[in-house]
Amino acid sequence: MEIYLVFVDAIQNSNKFWAAIVEDGNLTVQWGRVGYQAQTKVHTLGNHQRAITKFNNLVAEKKGKGYRESQPEIDASRSVADIRRAIQLLNIIRPCIANRIFHDGYISALNEYLKIVPTPLGMQIDYHRVYRTVEDIDYQRELLNSLLATPAPQAVAVAVDHAPEATAEPKVVSLKTISKNFWRHL
Repeated sequence: MEIYLVFVDAIQNSNKFWAAIVEDGNLTVQWGRVGYQAQTKVHTLGNHQRAITKFNNLVAEKKGKGYRESQPEIDASRSVADIRRAIQLLNIIRPCIANRIFHDGYISALNEYLKIVPTPLGMQIDYHRVYRTVEDIDYQRELLNSLLATPAPQAVAVAVDHAPEATAEPKVVSLKTISKNFWRHL
C-alpha cells in the first residue's frame, strides 16, 4: 500500500510532496519540496494492520490540509487521463505566457498542472517565471504528447509451439527520468 501526495500553491510559494508506503509492520514516510532531497521517517508499528491504520490516518490528515494525489510516474489509464489534462492545462497557460497576463485562471491552471506533474521549481516560486516563453510550454506539451503516442510492446504468453504476440501496453515513464529535459529552462 502506497501513496504520493502533492500540495501546490504558487502564490504562497508552496510546492511540497508527501509519500508513504506500508511494508509488513513498517510505515515509511517521505516528504519535502518537489525536486529536493526527501526527509524520511520509518514508523515501526509491529504488525501490518497497525501500519495500515497509521497510513490511513496520516493520508486523511494530509488530504485535510489540501494535499492531493499525484504520482512520480506516468502510467496506465489514470495517467493517460492525467497526461491529457496536463496538455489541456498547458493550452490554458500558453496564451497567458504569450500575453504576460497572470490572472486567477492562469494561477488556477498552473497549480492544477503542478499537482499532476510534480515540478522542481526551486525554493522560491515566481509564478511569473515558471515558464519564460511559449516555447517552454510547447516543448513540455510535445513531450507529454510523445508519452501518449508511444506504447511499449509487451510479450503475451501463448500456447506451446506458437510465437509470442506483441501487444501495446501503456508505457510507464518516470517523471524523474525526463525531468532534466522536461524542465530544461529551469
